[in-house]
Amino acid sequence: MSANLAAYATSSGEAVQFWVLGTVAVVGALCTILMRRAVHSALCLAGTMIILAVFYLANGAYFLGIVQIVVYTGAIMMLFLFVVMLVGVTAADSLKETIKGQRWWAVACGLGFGILLAAGIGNASVKEFAGLGVANSAHGGNVEGLAALIFTKYVFAFEITGALLITAAVGAMVLTHRERTERAATQRELSEQRVREGTHVPPLPAPGVYARHNAVDIAGLLPDGTPAELTVMQTLRKRGQIRDVSTEALADLKALEQRSEERLGRDRDEEEATR
Repeated sequence: MSANLAAYATSSGEAVQFWVLGTVAVVGALCTILMRRAVHSALCLAGTMIILAVFYLANGAYFLGIVQIVVYTGAIMMLFLFVVMLVGVTAADSLKETIKGQRWWAVACGLGFGILLAAGIGNASVKEFAGLGVANSAHGGNVEGLAALIFTKYVFAFEITGALLITAAVGAMVLTHRERTERAATQRELSEQRVREGTHVPPLPAPGVYARHNAVDIAGLLPDGTPAELTVMQTLRKRGQIRDVSTEALADLKALEQRSEERLGRDRDEEEATR
């Protein structure tokens, strides 16, 4: 009887931890779907996953907590964030649906998961449960108990899930693979094609303004001081994320010329004075 009462008992530290971290987790989940930038949404989702891992660890599910951090937050979520930052998805991108009715399906799935979550919490609060400590001690630990369930009671579900993941990985590789039907052109052939077409024959100039810096969003300056459009990638040009510093560079050059003229004038005056 005391064990059952201990399972229902909650200390003040656990209560404070739950309400503080639970509030942060809910806010992070809401920010995941409300943020306008995909990078910010991914960061909020990563924070929510870390808080879930803390909940697992606080309740004695050490294996699930470590897996939540290493696999989901450290591998999958960071890989997703890395791809989003490389692609450069912004709020200005098109929000047109590529699959008809996908928003309604997403809403229906969200409501379904919400109902399942509410039913699970209600079932756990109404019925008596042994607690995670009793379940871990029955098999000698959390990792041992989880391994016993996976490889005995739920072995078929585990194998089917593994087969589905492998099928998804193979399908992704097949869909993204592009079969080359012709021989790839060599560098010499590409150079000859550029000469015949009359396009930019030499290599493209580097970004930035001469040797001052190498910022990718600043166009290099031509000898007359005008910015060279070829030095900035096309994606930044279409987004309008180009910083024009040609006026500042020209002003600096004019100031340098003025100082040089003043120095030459002083040198000329000194020569005349010595004569």
